[in-house]
Amino acid sequence: MIQYISFGIVIDDIVLPDGSAYMGILGGGGPQTVWGMAAALGGGEQVGLVAEVGADLAAVALAPLHAARINLDGVRSTAAQTPRAWQHIDAEGGRTHQWQAPPLKSITFGTSIAELLPASYAGVRGFHWGLHPENPPLGEAQQLIHSGAQVSLETFKPPERPLTADALRDLIGACTVFSPNWSEAAGIVGSTDYLTVINAFRVAGCQVLALRRGSAGADVWDFRSDEAVRVPAVPTTVVDTVGAGNAFCGALLATLDQGVEAAACQAVAAAAYMVEQFGLPDHLPEASDYAQRIAFARRGLTKLNLQRG
Repeated sequence: MIQYISFGIVIDDIVLPDGSAYMGILGGGGPQTVWGMAAALGGGEQVGLVAEVGADLAAVALAPLHAARINLDGVRSTAAQTPRAWQHIDAEGGRTHQWQAPPLKSITFGTSIAELLPASYAGVRGFHWGLHPENPPLGEAQQLIHSGAQVSLETFKPPERPLTADALRDLIGACTVFSPNWSEAAGIVGSTDYLTVINAFRVAGCQVLALRRGSAGADVWDFRSDEAVRVPAVPTTVVDTVGAGNAFCGALLATLDQGVEAAACQAVAAAAYMVEQFGLPDHLPEASDYAQRIAFARRGLTKLNLQRG
C-alpha cells in the first residue's frame, strides 16, 4: 500500500558558467522527494509520485525511480509538453530559472488532490509538496490535516516581505512539518535573530519545524514534544546541491514516526546522496553505506532548546 507521496516533475537543462550543459535532468522536486522517502524506507514500495508529463519525456529519465521501486501510477501522460526549464548557474553557484514549457496540473498551481491522485493511492497518510510562501495553496493541505494525514510543506524561496501573524498561522496550521531554509525562515518572520525566528514559528502553532542550513546541516524542532536537535551535514563530494532539500524533506516525513532524532539523521543522510551528481542517483544507497552516514549524523547530533538555540 502506498503511504507517502510527493508531487511534480520538471525536466531541467542545466547550463554551467563555462557554457557546458547537462540536458534532460529529472527535476521539479517531486522525484528528489520520493527518492529520499525510498532511501529512508529501504525501498520505494510504499512511495508514489504524482505528476503530468508529455510524450516528450524520455522513458530513461524515469529509470532512477524505477530502480528505487517507486510507484508511478500517479504519473499520467498528457498531450502537452512536460514542464521544462533552463537552469543557468552563475560563478557563485546562484541559479536562474527560465521556463521553456510551463507547468501542467499541479497542487502548487491550484489543482485538487481528488483530480490528481489515482485510485491506487487511496489511504496515503504522508504528503509533501513545495509552495511559494506569499500565495500558498493551503485548502488542500488543511483538508488533509483535518483528515488525520501528515503534510510536509517546503518553501521555494523567501517571501518578498515578512508574513503577517495571521498569514503565518494559516500557513503553519496547514502542515505537520514546515521546512524552509534559513534565509526563507528569516524572510518569513522578518528577523535574522535565530531564537526570534524559532519562537515565531512556535507561537504560530508549528508542530515540526525542519530548518535546513545547507553545509551546516539542519535543525529539527518538534514543538509537540519539546524536542529539538541539530544534525551536521554528512560530508561528501558536492556536484550540485539542487534537490538536496527535497530528499531531506522526503526522508524526514517518511521516518517522523521514529522520533525527531532518528528522522533528522535519516534526512541529512538522504540529502547527502542527492548532491553527488546532477539529478537523481541511479540506484538507492547500499545499506551499509547509508547506515554509516546515519551514524555520522547521530555522532554529531546535539540537542537544542529555546534558551540557547
